[in-house]
Amino acid sequence: MTLNIFEQQQENLMRSIEQECTVDAKKTLAYPPVAISYGEMLIKSKQGDNLYPIPLGTYGNFSVIQAPPKTKKTFFISLMTSVYLSGSNIYGQNIKGHRADKNVIHIDTEQGHWHSQRVFQRVLNMNKEDYSENYYTFALRTVGFKDRISFIEYCLKTKIKNTGLLIIDGIADLVSDVNNIEESNLCVQKLMEWSGKYNLHIMTVIHSNFGNDKPTGHLGSFLEKKTETQIQLEQNTANEDWITVKCKRSRGYPFETFSFKVNEYGLPTIVNNVYSLLNGFYKKDKTNS
Repeated sequence: MTLNIFEQQQENLMRSIEQECTVDAKKTLAYPPVAISYGEMLIKSKQGDNLYPIPLGTYGNFSVIQAPPKTKKTFFISLMTSVYLSGSNIYGQNIKGHRADKNVIHIDTEQGHWHSQRVFQRVLNMNKEDYSENYYTFALRTVGFKDRISFIEYCLKTKIKNTGLLIIDGIADLVSDVNNIEESNLCVQKLMEWSGKYNLHIMTVIHSNFGNDKPTGHLGSFLEKKTETQIQLEQNTANEDWITVKCKRSRGYPFETFSFKVNEYGLPTIVNNVYSLLNGFYKKDKTNS
């Protein structure tokens, strides 16, 4: 039976999907390729015991950072990006980047060029070496939401090869309305497509709803369902200058809660000690600023 042009195209498409999406259940399961990690965990197996990094995010997936306004989300993004570029630094302590030779694309959708540049420079200033050749930065505040998606796609497909980390601060500006179901679904589908197709990790930022810890709108709901790691920032209960970072949800092993502050030089840095409401004690912060 001879297929017409449309039927042939559909069959070719299905074969392509089959080839891309088939999973061999008998194949030995390897530890997922980690992009950014915090701490380590011991995994026991028949082949022996091994220490593995606990992922904040892995390649081929995306994570969501959610928080109320004014909880230093952009500072946290700076911390994550600086560590990813260098592998490790004094500000991130136990946070590690697993970049190899991959590039970073950092998208700011909310701020103008002056404020965006200050954020981007902060990332570079947190490391001793110059990683500017691997760090691509764009302020898309003046660009329409549909064109923002198209521009990111253009960067990944044509302009910037070998991208390992894509930062989108903030994801709500890729839709006209966070409660638009169709646009929100399309936006999240794009994150899943980009992360898989280009084998990178995407780190997104979204606000929490007023009065609760849910990310805003239908967009936030879609992100919650599809994300690998949902990272929650909140004001520290012991020290108002600290921001606590929690793993709200994870598809893998959850990372331990930690806190960071902004030091006197305006740079985000992990604090060593935490306040325990259960034990009711407070240890003096000994972090080097």
